[in-house]
Amino acid sequence: MHEEEIQRFNDSLERCSANGEFLERFYALFLASSGEVAAKFAHTDFRRQARMLRTSLYIMMLSSDDDELGTHLEHLAQRHSSRDLDIRPELYDLWLDCLLQAVAEFDPRFDAAAAAAWRRVLQPGIEYMKSRY
Repeated sequence: MHEEEIQRFNDSLERCSANGEFLERFYALFLASSGEVAAKFAHTDFRRQARMLRTSLYIMMLSSDDDELGTHLEHLAQRHSSRDLDIRPELYDLWLDCLLQAVAEFDPRFDAAAAAAWRRVLQPGIEYMKSRY
């Protein structure tokens, strides 16, 4: 992955994160996207969840250019696996679609290049998570 794509992702994430409603909007979209998703989050502390998601996005960004994905994402993958939270692999695609919808709403400079950067930066982590289900 090129440093330019990672920088584009990071800049977009920073613009989105400047608005405190960004992750709230993402979760509203994600919960509305599927009854299964809504059920998984029924008893969630969303303030804590938003902090964990923000951290996870940075971990995935840092891992996107690293051959050692497992060392950075293993804890997340174990937590989301069939043995714990049971997040089915198909839900990650829905997660990414909802995240990109929120990004498009909150990043004033969002364009096709930014969307591609988000997908390319997050895809290795998503694939890793799916593989550990």
